[in-house]
Amino acid sequence: MSDWSHRLHRYRFRSVWLLDAPPAVVYAVLERAESYPRWWPQVREVTPLDGVSGTARFRSLLPYDLKVVATERVRDPGAGVLEMSMRGDLEGWARWTVRPGVGGTRAVFDQDVEVRRPLLRRFALVARPLFRANHALMMRAGRRGLAAWLARG
Repeated sequence: MSDWSHRLHRYRFRSVWLLDAPPAVVYAVLERAESYPRWWPQVREVTPLDGVSGTARFRSLLPYDLKVVATERVRDPGAGVLEMSMRGDLEGWARWTVRPGVGGTRAVFDQDVEVRRPLLRRFALVARPLFRANHALMMRAGRRGLAAWLARG
C-alpha cells in the first residue's frame, strides 16, 4: 500500500471530556465496555468474547455501521489508562486517559485508526470531512450520555 493511500485512510482523533464526577468513578464506568450502549447512543452493541476482547458495533449519523473486534492492551486504574487495539472495519487503537480535572474529571479519548471497510475506503477522499464530522457528533453525544449516566449515580 502506498504511503499516500495509508494517510488517506488513517484518522487520528482526540476528544476531551470534562465530567462532574471523581476520576475513579469515571474510570469504573469506562472500563465496563459492555455497558456503553446503555449511555452512548452510537455504540449500538458490545458483546464480550472473553476476559480481554469483544465485538462492538457503532453507528452515528451516516447510514453505515462499523464493526470491530477490540482487545484490551492496557488496563491501569492507578494511571487512569484504558487502551485497546481494534481490527475489523477499523484497525488501530483507542485509549482513555482519566485524570482529575477542575471540579471533577478530565477524560481524554485518543484514537489512531485506519479504515479497512472497502466501501468507506472507496469514498475516503471526498467523504473525509463527513467522516470526521460524524465522529465529532458521536463523541459529543457520548460525553452528554456519560455525564447524564454519572449524574444518575
